Amino acid sequence: MNAGEMLTGPFSTLADLIRAHARERGDRLALVCGGETLDYAGLDRAMDRVAAALQRDGIAPGTAVAILAVPSIAYMLAFLGALRAGCVPAPLSPSATPAQLGAMIADCGAPILFHDDANAAIDTAARRIALDGPAFGAWLAPGGTVPAPVAAGPDDPFNIIYSSGTTGTPKGIVQSHGMRWQHIMRAGAGAGFTDAVAMIATPLYSNTTLVLLLPVLGWGGTAVLMRKFEAGEYLRLAEAHRATHTMLVPVQYERVLAHPGFDAADLSSFRLKFCTSAPFSAEMKADALRRWPGALVEYYGMTEGGGTTILVAHLNPDKLHTVGKPVEGHDIRLIDEQGREVPQGEVGEVVGRSPAMMTGYHGRESATREAEWFDAEGRRFIRHGDLGRFDAEGFLTLVGRKKDVIISGGFNVYPADLEAVLAGHPDVADCTVVGVPSPQWGETPVGFYVPRDGAAADPATILEWTNDRLGRTQRLSALAPVDALPRSSIGKVLKRELRDRWEQAQ
Repeated sequence: MNAGEMLTGPFSTLADLIRAHARERGDRLALVCGGETLDYAGLDRAMDRVAAALQRDGIAPGTAVAILAVPSIAYMLAFLGALRAGCVPAPLSPSATPAQLGAMIADCGAPILFHDDANAAIDTAARRIALDGPAFGAWLAPGGTVPAPVAAGPDDPFNIIYSSGTTGTPKGIVQSHGMRWQHIMRAGAGAGFTDAVAMIATPLYSNTTLVLLLPVLGWGGTAVLMRKFEAGEYLRLAEAHRATHTMLVPVQYERVLAHPGFDAADLSSFRLKFCTSAPFSAEMKADALRRWPGALVEYYGMTEGGGTTILVAHLNPDKLHTVGKPVEGHDIRLIDEQGREVPQGEVGEVVGRSPAMMTGYHGRESATREAEWFDAEGRRFIRHGDLGRFDAEGFLTLVGRKKDVIISGGFNVYPADLEAVLAGHPDVADCTVVGVPSPQWGETPVGFYVPRDGAAADPATILEWTNDRLGRTQRLSALAPVDALPRSSIGKVLKRELRDRWEQAQ
């Protein structure tokens, strides 16, 4: 069966699709990273060598294989070769603490850890295989070795992604081959992935990255991997490789658009840009549409699956404040504290159902149950943890995380509503709002902002300006300037860190 037939069939695995692309157009570039390149024929052969080495070492199908490293071609070989062996890649974040990393490796039960030099000192019983230098090549099975075939079905685990929790041990989210197949199919030929040159500028342990990277490889495109994101280098690589697609988080869009070389860069090859993972302001979407060639699409969803919305920004310029409408075949609803659906226009917790949902949290049945909601017909939904409201046309606007809602004097205050006003001040470059303890109100909203270069207004002036535009129960009790907002590796503001910083200063 050729790749075209596989991509129009009911189900195929990514490893089999790469094999088909290697047979049909093996000289097509698959991976580019740091001056190294690998075509599909070479990728297919190298995946065989990894899979055969895992089988030689007794790593059975269904076993987790941990990877802890910055992006590289060797990293991709470990990940994709593990899939061909029927194993389950568990990519880990180098920004996690050593204790968290050791706990994650133990949690997934990985007997092997692929790592780079910068992440060699993790305390684990797993066998270590260095991706840097000659060690990885020496571990591989000899060239030409063909592994025993392993069949994977839609319900079999594809990978384990660990949630980006800021405290404790992140939860392992088990995603199936069927879920990843849905991601490949959602990309589809209509998005031009068969000849795509995609800029991959987010970490490989992030689901944000894999949602673009895996479909690009599934359709036979080229992935240009950045070992570390930097706006100027991003522009250089995108121009040099004539990039057509990218997935960036909002803070990356901000840095690329603000780079002094942006307007001079030739980005005319871009056809489609994606964004996800963190709030993307309407103003920044408008700026990207105005200055960066190609369409702009925002995804809203979660690593666990649930439902996904899409905002096709270039076709909906009056809806840039929203995250779009549910994808066809995805059912998204809003519920109250009692699990009852709320009327259109009212705020509720987002729950979603789709063909692409996690199997569950690895080894955590109670956490899996807590993440689920069932409708009157017994259908399973995943709780997103976000709060939102649907407008009359079915577009979803997010108002904040459920856990971040500020209950002040008995009123629910949604940080996103306050942030939208604060961000409108001309001297504010970036901002967020968090709830802090208050003896009078229980909780009270406090704003943090990054001053724009050359800002003239002081915090007291900006605070007064903002509160003049907010309702009486919404008003900020304080506003503090900061050099930068603390963010995760994929751009989410770490509100807990700001809250702790504020409380320690009082």
